[in-house]
Amino acid sequence: MPTTAHAAPLPVLRLKRNEDRRLLAGHLWVFSNEVDTGQTPLSRFEAGDLVRVLAHNDRSLGLAYVNPRSLICARLLETATAPDEAWFARRLRRALALRERLYGGPYYRLVHGEADGLPGLVIDRFGSACVVQIGTAGMERLRPALQAALFDALGIETVLYKNDGATRELEGLPLYVESAGAAFPDVVRVVEAGLEFRVPVRDGQKTGWFYDQSANRAALVKYVRPGARVLDVFSYVGAWGLRAARAGAADVLCVDGSAGALQFAAENADRNGHVVRTLKGDAFEALAALGADRERFDLVIVDPPAFAKRKKDLPKAQAAYRRLNQAAIGVLAPDGVLVSCSCSHHLGVGDLQDAIAKAARGSGRRLQLLESGAQGPDHPVHPAIPETRYLKAFFCRIDQSFD
Repeated sequence: MPTTAHAAPLPVLRLKRNEDRRLLAGHLWVFSNEVDTGQTPLSRFEAGDLVRVLAHNDRSLGLAYVNPRSLICARLLETATAPDEAWFARRLRRALALRERLYGGPYYRLVHGEADGLPGLVIDRFGSACVVQIGTAGMERLRPALQAALFDALGIETVLYKNDGATRELEGLPLYVESAGAAFPDVVRVVEAGLEFRVPVRDGQKTGWFYDQSANRAALVKYVRPGARVLDVFSYVGAWGLRAARAGAADVLCVDGSAGALQFAAENADRNGHVVRTLKGDAFEALAALGADRERFDLVIVDPPAFAKRKKDLPKAQAAYRRLNQAAIGVLAPDGVLVSCSCSHHLGVGDLQDAIAKAARGSGRRLQLLESGAQGPDHPVHPAIPETRYLKAFFCRIDQSFD
């Protein structure tokens, strides 16, 4: 009788005593110093290998993929079966069900890494096109199954792998940008709150658009008084500034270091029947120049890139956030509103609040915190993984000091 072939058992990654507590609480990362390298040397694994993770007492903790050269040497997949196309299809459909419940059109973050049960993977959707960022060796090895599920299960027509981020270098992965399926356009369409944007993907920032700020941009509207002057710093393609223009601002100035991004901002405004002014330059220098010219704005938005990409960068980052907010306060009109954001995970909510408070005191102005915001619900938070909660936004009233 013919015999049935069985898959070879997966190799084991064993943890040291008591190093399973964080995983039992729901976290999905294994750090290299938590591994019992005497029993299971990391050197025996290849980057991307699938393993069974065991506690020191042989308790099974689940399947994971490994990378022996990374500080995060393994990421649990919350599954008892090896990932294949069907496994990806189930996870993608689950992620899609949430987004379709929340949004009226196909413009959102479809997959937010660990929070969607797909560690090392980010997918942003632009209609029938998706931009995919793979940040780990394990997910890179699973790319064929992921791609098949995107096309077959979700009906996506074209995919751009924008795998050029610095995190890939930490994983020992090559940087590349390439497409699959139908030809991927250089510019994609985004619709947000009735506004239509054209955004660059191949040459744009990250995946081309910042869906994580959509809820905060919606909150901005109530602070825009008719006829207001608005300054949008780190404006990129004008998402904040254009929302302010639609809400009734009479004058919107977008500041960014990229001439190409500002060209998109101006064209996006024109496409929607609005006008924005643009100023190319370093944000700190532009704010200093506007202050020297005694320019004043009713509303100032500062939405910078991450100043603290690593924990050791935090002290310098805190100083930079304070300087940035003090410069922004310097061009605010009396009783103006400051919207201050940070996407640095290592900078906590309290850290940003403290930076704004010190900036206000340094400017001799009075600060009132009106509301705070976070990433939108298409960027869900894994309750056991604080790293999945990263975006902070404060809406602040900046007034003259009391007499």
